[in-house]
Amino acid sequence: MEQTLYFILLLIALCSVSECVQRQYHFINEMKTWTEAQRYCREKYTDLATADNMNDMNELKNYEERVWIGLQKTDRGEWQWSDQSKSSFRYWKSGEPNNVGGNEDCTAVEKNTQGKWIDITCNKHYHFVCHEDKLIVIRENLTWSEALRYCRQNHVDLVSVHSEEIQRRVMNVVKLASTAEVWLGLRYSHILGVWYWVSGETVCYQNWAPGNGTSEEDCEHTVRSGAVQSGGDQRWISRPETDKLNFICSRY
Repeated sequence: MEQTLYFILLLIALCSVSECVQRQYHFINEMKTWTEAQRYCREKYTDLATADNMNDMNELKNYEERVWIGLQKTDRGEWQWSDQSKSSFRYWKSGEPNNVGGNEDCTAVEKNTQGKWIDITCNKHYHFVCHEDKLIVIRENLTWSEALRYCRQNHVDLVSVHSEEIQRRVMNVVKLASTAEVWLGLRYSHILGVWYWVSGETVCYQNWAPGNGTSEEDCEHTVRSGAVQSGGDQRWISRPETDKLNFICSRY
């Protein structure tokens, strides 16, 4: 009993320090218009760079004097990320966006202003930054243990979804799956009576569908693992680990 209590207290303590790198950036040493840069990034990586926070900007501001990122103005006059991310983070230079000339619909990072952003005409030629998402859907039907082994042999691990931001990224990629549910790196311990992520992160953030992830798991004789619905509201569900599903791997 004391060991179980210690384990649960340890999980609570770790919740506040768990972090995850969301994407990897790639500086492209070629001069292209914004649209050409977008096409290149989508072919070679995931998309033109998206920034969610100052940690992202600390990387993006270390490149050339001026580089394209993936923020563009829509026909409705709203600024939107190329990868359809819902990130509301903005880091505009003072006085920007100013839309000089009425056609400054794309965004570049300027190194000499601590990486702050300017709006600029999309047909200018600059270097640019692509990003590669951490997550990839594997459209093979494997048991949970087989999926875990596949991810660790070919990528890094089955995905851990320990924040709302990572859940949003899971929701973006899981639509590509061919099964109704998709394995996550989520496992149930009958001994401790808790769910845990195989990569070591703690189950602080939760997104269970009603009736899943409860103490009733103790009554089950089969080993249970966690999956996410590929349709609907894309919540987590508990499934026997012998079910064969698509799965999501972390790539770095």
